Amino acid sequence: MVNCCCGLLTATKEPVPLKAVDVEVTVRDHVATVAATLLYENKEQSPIEAVFIFPLPGDAAVCHFSAKIGQSEVVAEVREKQKAREEYDDALTRGQQAFLLEESEQSPDVFSLSVGSLPPGESASIRLEYVTELAVQADDGLRFCLPAVLNPRYQPLGSDGGAGTTRFIPGTSVPASLVPYSLSLCASVCSPRPITKVESNCSLDPVQYLNQQQTQAAVKLAAGHKFDRDVELLLYYKDSHLPTAVVEAGRASVKPGSLMGDPVVMVSLYPEFPPAVMSLMTKSGEFLFVIDRSGSMSSPMSNADSSQIRIDSAKETLLLLLKSLPIGCYFNIYSFGSSFTHIFPQSVVYSQQTMDEALKVIEDLQADMGGTEILEPLKHIFKQPCIPSQPRQLFVFTDGEVSNTKAVIDVVKRNSGSHRCFSFGIGMGASTALINGLAKEGRGHAQFISGADRMQSKVMQSLRFALQPAVVDISVTWDVPAGVSVTPLTPPIINLFQGQRSLIYAQLTGEVSGDAEGCVTVKYSLAEHPTQNQLKFSLKPTEDTGLTAHRLGARTLIRSLEAEANEQGDLSDQVNAKEMVVEVSVQSGVSSSLTAFIAVNKGNGKALQGPLLRRNVRAPIMKMCGKMAPRAMAMAMASCPPLLMANSKKSRKDVMRTMETDGAVLSQPRKAQLCSATGSNFMRSSCSSSGMVEMDYGGIHFSRADLAIPAPRDPMLQLISLQRASGSWLLESALAAVFGRTLKDVEVATPASVSPEVWATVLAVVWLHGFKKDAQEEWEFLAMKAVSWLHGEKVPCITECVEAGNVLLGCQVEESSMGM
Repeated sequence: MVNCCCGLLTATKEPVPLKAVDVEVTVRDHVATVAATLLYENKEQSPIEAVFIFPLPGDAAVCHFSAKIGQSEVVAEVREKQKAREEYDDALTRGQQAFLLEESEQSPDVFSLSVGSLPPGESASIRLEYVTELAVQADDGLRFCLPAVLNPRYQPLGSDGGAGTTRFIPGTSVPASLVPYSLSLCASVCSPRPITKVESNCSLDPVQYLNQQQTQAAVKLAAGHKFDRDVELLLYYKDSHLPTAVVEAGRASVKPGSLMGDPVVMVSLYPEFPPAVMSLMTKSGEFLFVIDRSGSMSSPMSNADSSQIRIDSAKETLLLLLKSLPIGCYFNIYSFGSSFTHIFPQSVVYSQQTMDEALKVIEDLQADMGGTEILEPLKHIFKQPCIPSQPRQLFVFTDGEVSNTKAVIDVVKRNSGSHRCFSFGIGMGASTALINGLAKEGRGHAQFISGADRMQSKVMQSLRFALQPAVVDISVTWDVPAGVSVTPLTPPIINLFQGQRSLIYAQLTGEVSGDAEGCVTVKYSLAEHPTQNQLKFSLKPTEDTGLTAHRLGARTLIRSLEAEANEQGDLSDQVNAKEMVVEVSVQSGVSSSLTAFIAVNKGNGKALQGPLLRRNVRAPIMKMCGKMAPRAMAMAMASCPPLLMANSKKSRKDVMRTMETDGAVLSQPRKAQLCSATGSNFMRSSCSSSGMVEMDYGGIHFSRADLAIPAPRDPMLQLISLQRASGSWLLESALAAVFGRTLKDVEVATPASVSPEVWATVLAVVWLHGFKKDAQEEWEFLAMKAVSWLHGEKVPCITECVEAGNVLLGCQVEESSMGM
């Protein structure tokens, strides 16, 4: 058990006032509207100010904020941020109730909610609404994520977090099991196409379909949800790749000619590239893999007992990537934490020798580099000259816990002409703003890996995108009737990928007849082949959509203007962009980094009596295996009083030296030293009847699972590790062991006139097709390399080899299915 003084209560042991969070989700096709109600209750004898720091999706458009106290309700308005803060502070000074909701200026996926002057014994119900697009997954599912986990954001040395960030309090987190408020969630799903299934990483009540066509469904989070993970819903529709366009009517009370008064069109396109062009996968490129090795990468992917450690999953993924690279490309591997390193001084040609050197380094990688300073390695990479005829492809792996998100994204944007960036958010609580921002500004693709997700399959999809011919000369044109004009709200499209959705928003101004049609055309060049995708749509506005398209369009425009405001250049342009951000935000009622929601309940005009007490509401952090995760343990220890450690022979400083420098996790070597220590009342270890090693750090319990002892290597990974850079395999005992055979058995079965290397390579490909078909997306590229190598060897009896391989391995693999 964790001592209750660690993180849950304030220094004077007052309780946290947030009691419950209720969430309603309405999904229409690929867009979700989320309404969250937070119930606060003041059980103290004085008025309080409650401050709650919490995460939202980085691309969310927060569009409503209201508060209900007793029988009175106040609806917040959007103001310029400094004015909103002054109005809030003035209200508290006058003893009035006030509510302030603001977005972090450094990361748009972190918000602060201040509930001021809540009277003794009074309750307040806060309602927050936002709209967000659902991300498309590798298996075509649409992902909705409610971030329940706010990981402490790492503050780089020498960074002050930017102006205006003092209201955001990092580290106000507690273990999920100690969060004193509950969460309920229900979702209604509506799609123009049948809903084939709904999945979640959390327990759900049975899905209820509301009509025979299965185009409407209701989903509810099962009772007893714990704050140990983000809540994910994966929605699958039939024919999900069909393009769509929706024209949404403007607000009737707003005059035409303005963003909220005019109709807005939302276009969803899924580019389909010509098969002949798609077969031209590039054989060149400079592939740079940037791996997070901060202390938090020692955390598990999820809280499941069998969950893999993040850094171990990243290492396996690096192995797969290296084996899948095309011969003749260039590569390098960067590691970062509080500092950064790289395997080679500069990118090297991919060969057997360089691959072997890299694999030796990868084998020893640990999450032992301290903090999460990703900015410096990116700056170093962009200073390196590009290699002629080798397009630079950047793969960034991180759990995304940094506070200087905007600075990191800005450096990627400034160098977007020289590379494509594919980003991967690892584990619960990865910053959506960072991961999506890197991919968006780097003209790449973002993936999130958590829970039971396999990192390898998602990364290989991104490698497939990276090997696609680059799409250039992208343009969007509109064909609308005379008298109608189109004002784009979406910045120019800078990247397209096969089968991946592109969303376009535009404002339509002018009179439209009921049966009028419009047409949008996306033109681009792919491998020097001019291509276009076109979609016709009705201009008749759809009513009763809750202004979803307007708010998402406004959010898109705001983000674009914010980027302009932060660009280096003419000062007057920056000022104009900032003024536009405030204007669009206030007009649309959508939050921005320069505005905030403010509501003041003036009530009967009487000031509240008593001193105003400040209470910081803790956000949950992830737990592991029913016990406190190492990251949580470090944070709890840091906040515990000295009395807890009084009996320890180790000083507080000695023990805290065992933590990573970001206050996150015990390093592996130091864990071992602590486990062998004797004479310390602070740390005790024992062995349970099941053989499970268990330890107790000052009341914080650990099991052997917490120490992440490596599991035996998977046979497929063993097979992959044995492949040569050329794509072939050597005939050796380790390979025979993967097949469950002895080397002699394999040698005896070799067809006549076939070399050992050819025979080994055929067997490896047959084994993959015969026993690992369900993981084909992971090994597809390395199998293609193997087949290409076999073609180069001009093997005359390949059919005989495949048949002999089937007999030896007990498979029935068709030669045609192997691409032979």
